[in-house]
Amino acid sequence: MEKQLQKLRELASGAGNQRTETGIPRVAMVQGEIPEHRLSAVYEPMINLILTGSKSMTVGDRTLQYDPATYFVMSVDLPAVGQVFADEHTLAPYLAVSLTPEPEILADLLAGLPDSVSRSLYNAGFSVAPVTPELLDAWVRMLSLIDRPDEVAALAPAYEREILFRVLQGPLGWMLRDIATPETHLARIHKVINWLKQNYMQSIRVVELAEMSALSVSAFHRHFRAVTSLSPVQYQKRMRLMQARLRLSTSDSSITAIAFSVGYQSLTQFSREYARQFGRTPSADLKSIERRK
Repeated sequence: MEKQLQKLRELASGAGNQRTETGIPRVAMVQGEIPEHRLSAVYEPMINLILTGSKSMTVGDRTLQYDPATYFVMSVDLPAVGQVFADEHTLAPYLAVSLTPEPEILADLLAGLPDSVSRSLYNAGFSVAPVTPELLDAWVRMLSLIDRPDEVAALAPAYEREILFRVLQGPLGWMLRDIATPETHLARIHKVINWLKQNYMQSIRVVELAEMSALSVSAFHRHFRAVTSLSPVQYQKRMRLMQARLRLSTSDSSITAIAFSVGYQSLTQFSREYARQFGRTPSADLKSIERRK
């Protein structure tokens, strides 16, 4: 598999240290040292393949590590804190590529596949699995289109389906199936998460969120925590803090204005929870972010 990984590294060598579009629909890449504040974010569903270096991802109380021998699947939007590392032996910079799974494409692909995947009652919305030669082959074909843009329209859809097929056939296939299957518990939780993404600044009542998911309050709590590693209230709080950090790094608004804009009624509470989440107060974090820009 090392030859395949080396080929992929060559193909993705043009990536920058933030999300870099490839010219291929839903395929992006990133390379190099990424500032800490940019890795604290709400991550959207994705299939992420590391080519060089390693990455850690913390969601709630779960931290996952992955490297060039693994790929990462996230099936719902999750507030997470990440760290990337260069290769410890060669010091080559972190390099990764990602594919955003499209539910309609997955549903069409699943229509021709048997539903032979077993799953437990409660499953997380993110996990890591080992790569296979077949999955790497599909990625090589996909990234080769970077140098052949005239062929993207004709060939990228086939290569995208092959990548999705390989993941569907692997240990994390159930996660992709749940993205495209509307009646699963994950799909119901996803509906609530989509609402929280748009309304995180509002006060919430767990009873109303449970009704939105068509689950009892106790079942909703269990499924929500299983998928996100967070309670609904913790999820909302992380969303607010991630959005606050983003605004802190990209706008000229005051810390007080940012705190109120994300739903806090108390600047003291905001500063306390911000420091607990990110290890420093908003003012100290702003100074750190400005030094890294």
